[in-house]
Amino acid sequence: MARTSTEDKRQIIISISRQQLTLLNHDRPEREYPVSTALNGVGEQLNSGCTPRGRHRVRLVIGRRCQLNTVFIGRRATGEIYSAELGLQQPQRDWILTRILWLTGEESAFNRGGECDTLKRYIYIHGTPQSEPMGEPLSHGCIRMRNRDIVDLCELAPVGTGVLINE
Repeated sequence: MARTSTEDKRQIIISISRQQLTLLNHDRPEREYPVSTALNGVGEQLNSGCTPRGRHRVRLVIGRRCQLNTVFIGRRATGEIYSAELGLQQPQRDWILTRILWLTGEESAFNRGGECDTLKRYIYIHGTPQSEPMGEPLSHGCIRMRNRDIVDLCELAPVGTGVLINE
């Protein structure tokens, strides 16, 4: 796949220790957002509930035309729009909202392939309910963001954008 000049100059850096996502443009910070990574910490193994480290790329951007708080299951919009009432009806549900950046690992035998494949683990950067805290590791492995922040990020980070997740 040919990469555009936009993809060549932008990169996403996710700091687990700072619980922060930084979008770089020509190696300079362009945007910073608070995030929430995995409650179980870092790790690459299938079914670990951990956030994978290392080099990744945005494989797909899902939901570009969806409204804020659109609910996704299996990367498909359900037709639901998240509300506090809906959240109270299903308090144990892991809400994936608004947009999804589906990540694929780039480091063979570390985060790509076998039992450590980021893509097969369905690791995303995605929106979450406003009531969910940012800056605290609470996810099931994905990188959670505020809904308005994920909309902004999706406009700036197309398919192919590099993602580095570090401790």
